[in-house]
Amino acid sequence: MIANPIPWPGGARCAVAMTWDMDADSAFNWYNKDTADTLVAAQSWTRYDPLIAIPRLVEQFARRELRLTFFVPGWVIEKYPAQIDLLATHGHEIGLHGYLHERSNEIGEDDELYWFGRGLDAYKRHLGKGPRGWRAPSFAFSKHSLRVLLDTGIEYDSSLMGDDIPYALREAGGNRSLLEFPTDWTLDDFPHYAHNRDLGYRMPISAPLRAMEVFRSEFDAAWEFGGLWISVWHPALSGRLARFKAALELLDYMRDKGGVWFARLDQICDHVQQLIAAGRWTPRVETLPIYDSPLPEFSRTG
Repeated sequence: MIANPIPWPGGARCAVAMTWDMDADSAFNWYNKDTADTLVAAQSWTRYDPLIAIPRLVEQFARRELRLTFFVPGWVIEKYPAQIDLLATHGHEIGLHGYLHERSNEIGEDDELYWFGRGLDAYKRHLGKGPRGWRAPSFAFSKHSLRVLLDTGIEYDSSLMGDDIPYALREAGGNRSLLEFPTDWTLDDFPHYAHNRDLGYRMPISAPLRAMEVFRSEFDAAWEFGGLWISVWHPALSGRLARFKAALELLDYMRDKGGVWFARLDQICDHVQQLIAAGRWTPRVETLPIYDSPLPEFSRTG
């Protein structure tokens, strides 16, 4: 069913990247600039992420010898440096995820560049080098985002949803490109668990068993057809006891099935780049922007 199957290392049936967006209280402050200090219950809900969930995740993944990718806003790097160090010392990749979890497609081009620059500076100050990967906060990749990423040397993005395997994003009118590692809303924990009245999240709360049923069915299809399974988890949601227990059981299911390459996204990036350089595989290329809005078909003249 996949028209351009990619060979995975060691003859694996599929690749699995369990990624985590460590948002903490960044988006909480972005959308509640003047009232965040008095929304104390919601504040505590978001801070469960770095204070409770991150140490729990690190401990459990170390037991399983798993190293994963965590996307972190620059402001969170500044405010929770000990948690960033904990992730880094345990071999997890840290990708960039904005500065205050700003949605790039809701702000202008100049503002997007400004906030991206602040996030990048915060990342470099703490980690000593730039990130290889990026995920747009809330998947809000704008028509300017590709150029911003290319200008700063980002090698891959994981915000879009246009394929079942890696593909390439090329800048319109040029030859520059980067790799896209796609995910999908079916592989995000937010629709299952995000319910907070103060923040306007009104998702019907799923039992972990129901959420894992969705994740597992997507994994089974990726395993059958050779896909790339990239899940998106949030420590404030899936780091809680019952949900994280279910996530670990899902990992055990995958391991027991066999034929799975568990990898960080930077490792997948290395693998895909090596395949391309050796002429063993060529990704599908999509040029951005696809079109400009409004479409000319809306015009009633001419």
